[in-house]
Amino acid sequence: MEHFELPPDVVIRRLPLYARSLRYLIDEGTLSVSSQELGERINVTAAQIRKDLSYFGEFGKQGIGYDVEKLLAHIERILGLHQEWPVVLVGVGHLGQAIARYEGFHSKGLRIVALFDSDPAKVGQEVAGLTIQQDTDITSVVREHDVRLAIVAVPATRAQDVTDLLVQAGVRGILNYAPIIVQVPEAVWVRYIDPVAVLHSMTYYLARNEVGLFTSTNGNGVH
Repeated sequence: MEHFELPPDVVIRRLPLYARSLRYLIDEGTLSVSSQELGERINVTAAQIRKDLSYFGEFGKQGIGYDVEKLLAHIERILGLHQEWPVVLVGVGHLGQAIARYEGFHSKGLRIVALFDSDPAKVGQEVAGLTIQQDTDITSVVREHDVRLAIVAVPATRAQDVTDLLVQAGVRGILNYAPIIVQVPEAVWVRYIDPVAVLHSMTYYLARNEVGLFTSTNGNGVH
């Protein structure tokens, strides 16, 4: 049996950035792009782009570059974006409502199919064309729609319980907005979005800039 080297997770995280930049190039009418030009758009080296793509095959030609539309099609297929992925959203507070109303999901192969909340006052309300359901219905809905992806936007105190329920129902990918690390089985992937933690990682540098300890090494503030 032939074995293939699995790409590091950091490579997978960069692929959507490549795809987004390629879509911009298509909108601009660009037909081909070099690894150098593509790298400049997302602040990585040309060598890194070539190495990342090499995990999945040979896509460009030396001296010619990449066919933008073909490379985008390859990356979208690698990411599974040739199909639509149903998503459930748990937690429909201010943040959850904003997520539910975000129009960018559907155009990128993602469709929120159900909203859940534990607050009886919210259950039955409609947001973005979907009726909020009681979170006790998560299991039946996830299985009915064969959902594999979920977004969690609940308070930290409820995040683990909600995560456990989603995993038991069959969800294998979770985008977690709750400010807490949740525990999941090995076969489940979790990504975290914590704006406060990200801002704090920048206040570290800003606080030291104010006392003159160091300055940013480039215009993007990358060190």
